[in-house]
Amino acid sequence: MRGLRKLAVFLLAAMIAGAIPSEGNVAEATSIQDKINQNEKEKEALEGKLDQKQDELENLKGEQSTLKGELKNLNTQLTQVSDNLADLEQQIQTKTEEISVTQANLEEAKETEKWQYACMVTRVRDMYERNDTAYMNAILGGKSFGQMLNAADIFERIADYDNQKLEEFKETRHSIEEQEATLQREKNELENLKVAAEAEKNKVSGLIGQTSSNIAAYAEQISEAEEQALAYEKEIKEKENTLEQLKKELALSQAAAAGSWRDISEVNFAEGDRYLLANLIYCEAGGEPYEGQLAVGSVVINRVLSGKFPDTVVGVIYQNRQFSPVASGRLELALAANKATAKCYQAADAAMSGVTNVGNCVFFRTPIEGLTGINIGGHVFY
Repeated sequence: MRGLRKLAVFLLAAMIAGAIPSEGNVAEATSIQDKINQNEKEKEALEGKLDQKQDELENLKGEQSTLKGELKNLNTQLTQVSDNLADLEQQIQTKTEEISVTQANLEEAKETEKWQYACMVTRVRDMYERNDTAYMNAILGGKSFGQMLNAADIFERIADYDNQKLEEFKETRHSIEEQEATLQREKNELENLKVAAEAEKNKVSGLIGQTSSNIAAYAEQISEAEEQALAYEKEIKEKENTLEQLKKELALSQAAAAGSWRDISEVNFAEGDRYLLANLIYCEAGGEPYEGQLAVGSVVINRVLSGKFPDTVVGVIYQNRQFSPVASGRLELALAANKATAKCYQAADAAMSGVTNVGNCVFFRTPIEGLTGINIGGHVFY
């Protein structure tokens, strides 16, 4: 009976000291699993947002590509309209020059017609209005009837020639007037085409400006969407890293909790363990309060007690990739100069005697999202 009582006291002390697994490990593991589940959900939500943003990006890039095609067509149209406008301006200039020449010809024809008419009027006035008898004398003064007929024929031919020339000049003037009218009409038509071409050019230029603005707006939206997508990718990567770390820590914690544990009385510490542990405490928690230094020492001793880690202080500390001061060489420098303080030695002595302020935690690190445990100073112990 007395033996059973002693066994019960021993087991209770062991649980208090953290020498064997307690229910806290189960609750801690559950809490970490909850965090893993939560991070999985958040990661899935971020992936969904990333998919939506990538779809949005594809749509924006498609719209921008379409607008670039339209802009190319508009620039082609603008070139064609500008070339057409330049051609119309050249044609108008040519028509203007032709009209100028035609107007000069018309003035000359009018002057010629006016001169011919004046000549006829002068001859008629001389023959009839001034009672000039030269015409009649020329006819009646002939020595024979044949001569009279010849004289009359000559005067008639002169009159016919005058009338013919006057008609020719009139026809020439009418022809030139018609030519001028035709040229003026063609010039007006060209000017109307020019006005239409200028309007088309302004319209196309406006469309080019609007399309360019739309392309720039799409470029800005694409840039913003790409930044958001990169932000989502970064968050997802961070979630993946957190999940990887959490799963790793959970697996290690569960393995340690489920493994076998020894009592502190079963450990045979070697000469130099105290010196080694105190200097590791200095490297890991030299700037922490005493509670933080004791917690680091407790983790090392808990590993010695756990069946999942080496069973010596040296084996635990120098286990591959477990304590960063070992890999960086800081521990060797501390050991060479015995950097450990009195408090570091005090913490090492307490831990080696079985004292723990972190239960049976076998890990510690700087805090990360989703990792729960015992927070002391700048570390979380779990």
